[in-house]
Amino acid sequence: MSALICLHPRWLIPVEPRGTVLENHALVIEGERIVAILPSESARLQFPAAEQLALPEHALLPGLINLHAHSAMSLLRGLADDLALMEWLNEHIWPAEKQHVSDEFVYDGTLHAMAEMLRGGTTTVNDMYFYHEAVARAGIASGMRTVVGCSILEFPTAYGLHADDYLSKALTAREAFRGESLVDFMLAPHAPYTVSDQTFGKIVTLADQFDMGIHCHIHETRDEIDGSLKQYGVRPLERLRALGLLSPRLIAAHMVYADDGEIALLAEHGVHIAHNPASNLKLASGFARVTAMQQAGINVGIGTDGAASNNRLDLLGDLRLAALLAKAESANPTALNAAAALETATLAGARALGQANRIGSLVVGKQADVIAIDLSALETQPLFDPISQIVYAAGREQVSHVWVAGRCLLRQGELTTLDQDQLKAKARWWQSRIKAVPVV
Repeated sequence: MSALICLHPRWLIPVEPRGTVLENHALVIEGERIVAILPSESARLQFPAAEQLALPEHALLPGLINLHAHSAMSLLRGLADDLALMEWLNEHIWPAEKQHVSDEFVYDGTLHAMAEMLRGGTTTVNDMYFYHEAVARAGIASGMRTVVGCSILEFPTAYGLHADDYLSKALTAREAFRGESLVDFMLAPHAPYTVSDQTFGKIVTLADQFDMGIHCHIHETRDEIDGSLKQYGVRPLERLRALGLLSPRLIAAHMVYADDGEIALLAEHGVHIAHNPASNLKLASGFARVTAMQQAGINVGIGTDGAASNNRLDLLGDLRLAALLAKAESANPTALNAAAALETATLAGARALGQANRIGSLVVGKQADVIAIDLSALETQPLFDPISQIVYAAGREQVSHVWVAGRCLLRQGELTTLDQDQLKAKARWWQSRIKAVPVV
């Protein structure tokens, strides 16, 4: 029989129905799943043999879902700041990756990133990088729910020679980890400007054949759109539409530049958006029209992007930023209110990943991906509305507990599966190695 634990927070925020706050209720976990949500006193009577965990000044809510990340790039944090995207990529990031990226680099960097994300309440990451087996192994080692986005490009890197090589490695990695309950795979064409029409066609065919999602940077900058108009005569989204890429399988990362017609097109095809407010600001990419997208019925989740372009993997902080930016961009103070913002980092992410029946909200029968946030700190007092307080005032350091599939990965702010000292030592080792090898 699986172990039972009853969590007794002051506030339980299930996310669905939106805006609901239950006071003095318990959430009961058996094995990997939520088996009951009921008043605390009833839980103690109904489950007397269960472990009872009191969380007297805490809010309990679903684990956060990072819908767009390049986890291994945590080892490149701060390497090349305050630059435009293409200069940042062409002159710094891609050369550094050519010199250093390996299975070891990706495993160490991803593990470091997962530790940071777990400490901030993120329980699921939708990643995009190379050395897919290393990403999957890091997910298993940390206990974090991991979607491995298998990067696909036309040009050679340390990992692959050409598009067909990347595709082959993606399918091989997927097969190698078949049956791992916390690991899933997506095809991740890097961007319209790095992937050919022929390769996009193969990606659509393989995604349909193997029932895989597609994760791609789209309309991130004006330069991307101008380049597409020059090369193909159409904007990137129209090109992808003609190639059959637009569908509910697709997660479009960034989508900073979308006109009214393109927003209607995205909505028509059920495309999901991974909004990355911090990296969009840092790289001066622009302001995504999140309010207009949501009004059109588009599902919008939140991503941190990589630590090399954010530079924090702090989904709680980015959630606040997203809510504030939505108000400024739309000139509407009611846009993306606190409850709607929290949904973007939880249930909306789950929908985009095709996992809304399993994660993203606290519902009986779903996986027990749960976090507790201690709201007793000076910075979150007085407290009138716990959802608003979490979105607008709380910091990631107030996350006290994290469970993924019922397993406690953070207890009283301490990681249970990863050693922080070892991770920091590895990061310093990589820093010395990267500094010692000049980028050419």
